[in-house]
Amino acid sequence: MAFQMLLNVVLAFLWMFIKVSYDPISFIKGYIFGLLVIFVLRRYFHSRFYLFRLWSFVKLIFLFIKELVLSNISIVKIVLKPNLDMRPAIFAMETELTEDWQITLLSSLITLTPGTLVIDVSEDNKTLFIHAMNIGEIEDEINSIKNSFEKAILEVSR
Repeated sequence: MAFQMLLNVVLAFLWMFIKVSYDPISFIKGYIFGLLVIFVLRRYFHSRFYLFRLWSFVKLIFLFIKELVLSNISIVKIVLKPNLDMRPAIFAMETELTEDWQITLLSSLITLTPGTLVIDVSEDNKTLFIHAMNIGEIEDEINSIKNSFEKAILEVSR
């Protein structure tokens, strides 16, 4: 991915030198031209086209913001009720993530979402122990995390 970005910037500067125009518009045109060249030649790179990964990262950010807002709304509903009928629980979730940074990112995203907290990670980095402030069915919570955060992290890292 870094090689593709660097190559794209080099192609943009090369475009500026060929056109003998050193303004930002010329750089942007060269960058877009470089994107097209890299997209056409993407099968010759070892990693996938870097804009796909960048788009996946943007989707992950928006997913986190959406989950953050929804969980804040649910926490406010719980707190504003006259009687607290919460059902806190600690559950274990098996993860498909293998890299340390992926597990750290997933743990951070879960912890930053109000109402949930990653307490511990197993020795083999395959299981996360999560505390939830108000939980319904444990399998539904696990599937929710797997289908949102874990799936988006896997999409970014592929």
